Amino acid sequence: MVGSRVAAVGKHPPSRRYLLVLSCISLLGSSSWPTSSGPPPRPPPPHHTSPSRRPSASGAAKDVKLAFAKGEPNATFADLPAPALEWEEMAKAPVARLDGAAIQIKNLLYVFAGYGTIDYVHSHVDVYNFTDNTWGGKFDMPKEMAHSHLGVATDGRYIYVISGQYGPQCRGPTSRSFVLDTESKKWDDLPHYLYAPATQLWRGRLHVMGGSKEDRHEPGTEHWSLAVKDGKALENEWRSEIQIPLGGPHRACVVANDKLLVIGGQEGDFMAKPGSPIFKCSRRNEVVYDNVYMLDDELKWKELTPMPKPDSHIEFAWVIVNNSIVIAGGTTEKHPLTKKMILVGELFRFNLDTLEWSVIGKMPYRVKTTLVGFWDGWLYFTSGQRDRGPDDPAPRNVLGTTWRTRLRLE
Repeated sequence: MVGSRVAAVGKHPPSRRYLLVLSCISLLGSSSWPTSSGPPPRPPPPHHTSPSRRPSASGAAKDVKLAFAKGEPNATFADLPAPALEWEEMAKAPVARLDGAAIQIKNLLYVFAGYGTIDYVHSHVDVYNFTDNTWGGKFDMPKEMAHSHLGVATDGRYIYVISGQYGPQCRGPTSRSFVLDTESKKWDDLPHYLYAPATQLWRGRLHVMGGSKEDRHEPGTEHWSLAVKDGKALENEWRSEIQIPLGGPHRACVVANDKLLVIGGQEGDFMAKPGSPIFKCSRRNEVVYDNVYMLDDELKWKELTPMPKPDSHIEFAWVIVNNSIVIAGGTTEKHPLTKKMILVGELFRFNLDTLEWSVIGKMPYRVKTTLVGFWDGWLYFTSGQRDRGPDDPAPRNVLGTTWRTRLRLE
C-alpha cells in the first residue's frame, strides 16, 4: 500500500529575506519555452557542494571533455541499464501540466495548478480516480494561491498547500499558504510562510525546508515547522528547525518509517530577465544532486547512499511501495558539450530495509515533473514534460497523458 505524500511547514521567518523561492521551471526544449543559454556556467559555492561525489561544475566539465576525447560517455547524464516494463495508456488528463503538484488520498489523485505553456498557468484542481480510470470533480483554487512550484502534504483528509510561484514565466513567489478539506472542498488560510520548499507532514508538524531564495537561483537552507491538526494551525508562528545540508528546489521529500528524507533536487535555476515587464525566464546554471539526507530521532541530518544518478524535478514523482521509495523520471546533469537539459527515463527504487538504490525499470519515455500514484498493484504517472524521442533526451512537449504499469517489489 502506498504511503500518502505529505507536505510540511515551519516557523514564521522574521523578515522577507528568509522567504524561500522555489526555482523557476526548467523549461528547455519546446519552442514555447526559453532556450537561450544565458551566462556561462559557474561552479557552486563550496558549502553547497555535495560531500558525497559531486565535483565542482568547472572540474566536472574538464573531466567530461577528456572523457569525450577518449570516446567515453559520462554516465551521469546517460541512460542507465534498466528492465523493460509493460506500460498501458490510461485516460488522458483534462489539461497538460508542467510543474503542477499532486497528492494521493486513497484511490484519488488530486492534481493542482501547473503551467499549460510558459505564458499560461492553470488555477484549478483536477481529480483522477484510479478505480474507474476517470478524471472529474474539477474545482477552482483560491485566487491568491500560487500556480506552480507548490509545497504539498496531506494527513489523509486535509491537503496543505504551501507558497509557490504566482503567475506564468518566472514571476516571483507568494507567501500565501492554504489548506483544502477534501470532503467539503472548502479552502482555508494557513499562516504565511516560504516559497516552494520541500514539504512534509511529520510527527504532527508541517515541515518546510530548502527551496531557492527570492532571486529563484540562490539556494536556501532554512528549515521551519508548524504544528497542525485537522486542517488548522495550532501555532501562530513557525518554529526554526535544523538547517538542511543542501538547499535548492525540485527534490522529493518523504516520510517513511517515522523518518524524514529529502532526495535529489538541484542548486540554481531560471531567473526572471532583469527589467522584463513579463518576468521572462532567463536560463542560469544548475548543479543536480544525487544526495539523500535523513532526519530521525537524533534530529541530525544523516547522509545516506546517493541515487544511481543525479536527479531533480521529482517533488511529486514518488510513492512508497512495499517499504521502498519509487521515483519516476526527472532531470539529470546537462549534456557537458551541448549544455542541453537531459531528462530521466528510469524508475529508481530506494529499499528502506537495506538503504540501497536500484534501477527497476524504464518508463515509456523520459519525463520530468511527472505526477505519480500507486493503487491496487499499479504504478501510475501523469503529466510533465517528455523528451524529443528515444534518441534525444532533451525536453519538448508538455503532456496530460496518463500511464500505468504493474509493479511488484520483492
